[in-house]
Amino acid sequence: MYKVSRTGSRALSAGAAVATATLLLAGCSGNASQGSGSAGADSTLVFGITADPTQMVPWTSTSEQSIQVLSQVYSTLLDTDADHNPIAGLAELPKISADGMTYTFALKKGLKFTNGSALDATDVKYTFDKIMDPDSKASSRSYFASVAGVQAPDPNTVVVKLKKPDASFPVGLTGVNTGIVPSDVPVDSLETKPVGSGPYQFVGRTPNESITLQRNPDFSGGKPGAAKLEFRIIPDDQSMVSALKTGSVDVAVFDNPVTAKTATSDKVKVDTVSSLQYHVLQLRAAAPALANVNARLAIQCAIARKEVVDSAALGAGDITGPITSPEFKSDPNAQPCATQDLAKAKDYLAKAGKPGGFALNLITSQGLYSTAVNEAQNVQAQLGKVGIKVNVQTLDSNTYVQKWLAGDFEAAIAQNGGSADPNTMYARYFTSNGSYNKVAGYSSPELDKLFAEGIATTDTAKRQAIYKQLSEQLVNNAAWVWLFTPKEFIAVNTKVKNFEARSDASLSTLWKASLS
Repeated sequence: MYKVSRTGSRALSAGAAVATATLLLAGCSGNASQGSGSAGADSTLVFGITADPTQMVPWTSTSEQSIQVLSQVYSTLLDTDADHNPIAGLAELPKISADGMTYTFALKKGLKFTNGSALDATDVKYTFDKIMDPDSKASSRSYFASVAGVQAPDPNTVVVKLKKPDASFPVGLTGVNTGIVPSDVPVDSLETKPVGSGPYQFVGRTPNESITLQRNPDFSGGKPGAAKLEFRIIPDDQSMVSALKTGSVDVAVFDNPVTAKTATSDKVKVDTVSSLQYHVLQLRAAAPALANVNARLAIQCAIARKEVVDSAALGAGDITGPITSPEFKSDPNAQPCATQDLAKAKDYLAKAGKPGGFALNLITSQGLYSTAVNEAQNVQAQLGKVGIKVNVQTLDSNTYVQKWLAGDFEAAIAQNGGSADPNTMYARYFTSNGSYNKVAGYSSPELDKLFAEGIATTDTAKRQAIYKQLSEQLVNNAAWVWLFTPKEFIAVNTKVKNFEARSDASLSTLWKASLS
């Protein structure tokens, strides 16, 4: 579900139908004119999103829309380049001790939050301590599993002591789920008024309609291109296309290639970007219906993943295994039943003691992304061929989010965020103490051991061998059924300058964009 990185999943706002109608009317209003036509010093860049971003605390944000907004409001200790490599952010790249157990970060000078207070080492320590506190329910807590403690010896220095070497640690500091918050602002108030040090500062929101940000004059990265940034909520793809064509929206992201094509015009250019994300059928082994590994393997063998891509995503995706990280990528064919095998699926059902099949409840949501319901229906039809009767429950976003976070489901259609590092990508799900293990519903001593070995060395070849074994453990036990990595289509008005179309449709450099 969640690109808890572009690190969670897309979610449909409550009252979407009403919001759509409202936005269509707004497209003709004075506010809507602040799109491409609003150039110059007072320009407003309008970004169209599909659902209301309601999660405003960085470490608890999981929906894609919340992460898109918060990546403009908050800054992280480290950033990434276009190839997902960590680079300097609020701090320079760390000095690492010879034993790999101590990371020392030097903060840049003159850092400020948008409320005017200084950002210093105390705020970094406060943020990291909050994330590591189990009561915070931080999605990024697993990134700090190797951390023994955080020190702030002076205002410009942060020292992180590890319990054991962790090659993945720097990557975890690059996503907005580790965005730095002020230590003197109550967390509850951040829910309604975020305070960060990013390129834009929060101005206000109109529920189910828009969120407005304005340029942060103290942003350490440089001067943001647009004076204002508006995230306008338009749940319906065709309404989004219309908004792009009329110029009331400047940028939008699609995952449907046909829709993206209809958005293309002499005023709108569409770029195709690759993705580390993955679409997946999440199976909770903790649920009684799926406790027997053979029942899960039967599901894996009954699904033709290419059919899911072609029918639900119109071919806009590539079959994937668990790990999408470029250096450690899983072989998508290295799993039981790399292609559909109904006979083998029936054999697994017999081994599970369910030769006639069984009932399975599957949750999805229309607002996750445009193909979510189609994927669920395709999986339903395919599993029906071997007697697995799937009950598809299409939920509103809030209900879906709550069920997902609580692990209150048997199976779910999800689009999850990838990462340049497999540990950052999956330790939160599949380690016994992972922050999302309740959601994943599966762990094992073997996986705990492999995850520990994977971060104990920085040798790429050794890590590749370890993560190959880890990937095999996941698919051989059908922890989930990995379907495909999507392609994404970024539609941009030709008046928008300096927009960087990065993989995963990352908005980390959106602040550089301006209107001519």
